[in-house]
Amino acid sequence: MAERYVAAVDQGTTSTRCILFDQGGRLVSVAQREHRQHYPQPGWVEHDATEIWRNVQAVVPEAVRQAGVSVDQVVALGITNQRETIVLWDRHTGVPVARAIVWQDTRTDLIASTLEEDGRSAGMRRTTGLPPTTYFSAPKVQWLLENVRGLRERADRGDVLFGTMDTWLVWNLTGGPRGGRHVTDVTNASRTLLMDIATLEWDPGQLAAFGIPRVVLPEIRSSAEVYGTASEVLPGVRIAAALGDQQAALFGQTCFDAGEAKCTYGTGSFLLLNTGAEVVTSSHGLLTTVAFHLGGERPTYALEGSIAITGSLVQWFRDSLGLIRTAPEIETLARTVDDNGGCYIVPAFSGLFAPHWHSEARGIIVGLTSFITKGHLARAVLEATAWQTREVLDAMDADSGLALTGLKVDGGMTSNNLLMQFLADVLDVPVARPMVSETVSLGAAYAAGLAVGYWPDLQGLRRNWHRAGQWTPAMDPATRAAEYDNWQRAVQRTFDWVRPASHGPG
Repeated sequence: MAERYVAAVDQGTTSTRCILFDQGGRLVSVAQREHRQHYPQPGWVEHDATEIWRNVQAVVPEAVRQAGVSVDQVVALGITNQRETIVLWDRHTGVPVARAIVWQDTRTDLIASTLEEDGRSAGMRRTTGLPPTTYFSAPKVQWLLENVRGLRERADRGDVLFGTMDTWLVWNLTGGPRGGRHVTDVTNASRTLLMDIATLEWDPGQLAAFGIPRVVLPEIRSSAEVYGTASEVLPGVRIAAALGDQQAALFGQTCFDAGEAKCTYGTGSFLLLNTGAEVVTSSHGLLTTVAFHLGGERPTYALEGSIAITGSLVQWFRDSLGLIRTAPEIETLARTVDDNGGCYIVPAFSGLFAPHWHSEARGIIVGLTSFITKGHLARAVLEATAWQTREVLDAMDADSGLALTGLKVDGGMTSNNLLMQFLADVLDVPVARPMVSETVSLGAAYAAGLAVGYWPDLQGLRRNWHRAGQWTPAMDPATRAAEYDNWQRAVQRTFDWVRPASHGPG
């Protein structure tokens, strides 16, 4: 009997990838294609959803060809995606009404701030687990309905469909205007500001708050079930999973039990802590979200902390300051010194995310003396990622009462061994990196494979997880406490830099 595989489409912020995995969770083939980033105005970030769909049509067959297998050897397809990016399209033609508005886009700042000022933030957080910010999907939908001529009337008539990128891809894969399935999963729905996080249904009060007609919304389904059969790209293959990218990484890291956590280190970083069946409402600046929902079982929830600037700080150090030529060189440079020399860098380039949520903050370098060299600065760059992680984990401990015993990590920055050791030191827990680094795609594949019986259960998936590296704490507790105090004092100096009436620095 020919070996069978599961395919995963990772529709990310900068590219679309398709990866095939075998039963051992091993990567068999990968195909990738980037898409353009559109910046029509300051603060606006857009994608061409049609271009993304064309890329899916290209990379999926390419991955199958690379593996040297036939389509009938692919038992299921799972999808993972940039979560809060939204697209609206004509249900009859499949043509988007405008470019997709990306999760990074801030054009909805006035919508979000008005809701905050009107005192509706607390109620929204209780219902959805989220505060009203530009980050999430609903303000983006409202903006399109108010600013694209005739769109609201078309939406009210039911001629327009809304979706995050998973919805857009599933609809197209299953036929598009010819009967495509209009669905989303709970993890993506939980990032819209429109879903009741307890009932897992669209909330009428939230729809009214943003002026969004119910008829445009997809059906909310679990994360692992057969949504339909592909008629495009992989004809006859069951589409059996959808997960937001960070939830997919949590699943791919096999963090199935309460108290298990992962952090993905990329341009920014996202730390998720599994809180089990309990909806934990944060009072320390974190987001409450659905971790995953396997068909027929109770949903599993998570606390999430989003860190805006981690890997991109290394890019800034390389491209804007020119102190290194390649990103990996920062570890070599940082190892030329024994410590940071009393220097700290807080990368609040566009405000601070969790747990502070200070949009007016701006980045600073503190503790500069004539003793400081570029080696100290390199070390401060790396340490900033670890200290930001520590802040988020402290908030998670305070909210959940679940004491972390270890952290699983993935993403490009985990190849930096100095950073990983410092992370273990400041968190005071072991840090582990898996053998398979593509945990986002792997999580989508795992969920799809579970839905069709390719993998029997969660324990089988746990057996697939193998450690590639581990770092254990080695820092003196007194040093850890003193350094953390210094970091927190540095963070406080970033607050209130951009004043509401200010158009320039200061």
